[in-house]
Amino acid sequence: MKKVINFVMLAASMTAGFAASTQANTLDDLLKQVKADRISEAKLDKKREAEFLSARADKQALLNSAKKELADQQARNKRLTKEYAANEITLAQKEVELDNATGTLGEMFGVSRAAAASAYGQISTSIVSAEFPNRGEALNRIANAKEIPALEDLEELWFALQTEMTESGKISKFSSDVTNLDGTKSTETITRLGTFNLVSANGYLTYNDEVGQVQPLPKQPAGYISNTAVSFFNTTSGYGAVYVDPSRGGILSLETRKKTLEEFFHEGKEVGYAITVLLILGCLIALERLIVLGGMSAKIKTQEKNLDKPNENNPLGRLLKVFYDNQSADAETLELKLDEAILRETPKVDRGVNLIKMFAAIAPLMGLLGTVIGMIMTFQTITLFGTGDPKIMAGNISLALVTTALGLICALPLILIHSIVAGKSKSVLQKLDEQSAGLIAAIAEKGSK
Repeated sequence: MKKVINFVMLAASMTAGFAASTQANTLDDLLKQVKADRISEAKLDKKREAEFLSARADKQALLNSAKKELADQQARNKRLTKEYAANEITLAQKEVELDNATGTLGEMFGVSRAAAASAYGQISTSIVSAEFPNRGEALNRIANAKEIPALEDLEELWFALQTEMTESGKISKFSSDVTNLDGTKSTETITRLGTFNLVSANGYLTYNDEVGQVQPLPKQPAGYISNTAVSFFNTTSGYGAVYVDPSRGGILSLETRKKTLEEFFHEGKEVGYAITVLLILGCLIALERLIVLGGMSAKIKTQEKNLDKPNENNPLGRLLKVFYDNQSADAETLELKLDEAILRETPKVDRGVNLIKMFAAIAPLMGLLGTVIGMIMTFQTITLFGTGDPKIMAGNISLALVTTALGLICALPLILIHSIVAGKSKSVLQKLDEQSAGLIAAIAEKGSK
């Protein structure tokens, strides 16, 4: 800051001298002005020299102060180094004293920590903690302790292990909050099967040890498994059968991942849906035919009991009407008339039978079509992504296999239904042929007489 002020003063003086010199009119005036400026500059130089000497003294004082501070820090460093070395020796001595004092208690310290850590991993994930929460806090404290556990801590470890062993052989009912899949909570009565499973009125439950909550399974296992759990939960006395998971949830988790029949069905996609439509149409046609043919058979049986009074509400009655209308004709003409009547009745009796047969033949072919489409998609996936991850190809392979299965599932019942319906229609036509032959034989017998 001093240098800046001096520079400003020098510039001002030089400016003033230059202004004065510009005002000199004669040589004498100029000489006087120069002498005056020399005297001013000499004074200014002396002042600047004095300031420089003063600043030099200040710098020397700062240097002396820094040297003194350095010496103090070096002395402090030596002192702290000696204290650190002494503390290290004292610490080593204290550690030896601690080892001598603890003796065999050190082994117990290691054993208790290991046992607490092992028990904590088992108890914190056990479903018993759903009924008796916060059992793992004491075990976690013992497992992470830096000193020998107190007697109370060892008792907590003992109680935790004893509780787990005791509760593993009990079937207990208790009330607890259940966190549903949509995030809502409800208080439910839960039955605990030892350390294996939790069941409620809605099926199996699971215990999430990370958040300490009881939750329903994302999907219940197969119906015959979940039904036993519900039945066992509702049992109030005696004995009941229930499926128990000895792996404490592992097998049950795998069961929930298995696909249901409905999920397998939807993997067939459009081809599978088309095959299902064929099966439904075939069954509806077969049902209609069975009802109609059953009614025909019943009416024909009724007509057989009263052949003299033909009723046109059944094929036999219409055949008898033709017979009575043409009794005066010869046997050959009558036979042709009756054959014509039977031919008129045949389409009504056989209607839809061949369609069922056609559906039974088309269904496996559509299943084969789905298989080919699935394999084409599988090879396309392999081309794009390779064979590193089988899950990528699983969907297309499922399409190939499911459609084949659906085609066979559709064809088998349709073939059986076609055989039943065809047998019914043939029995009706056979009854008409039988009656026609009998009527012609009666006419022929009368003509021979």
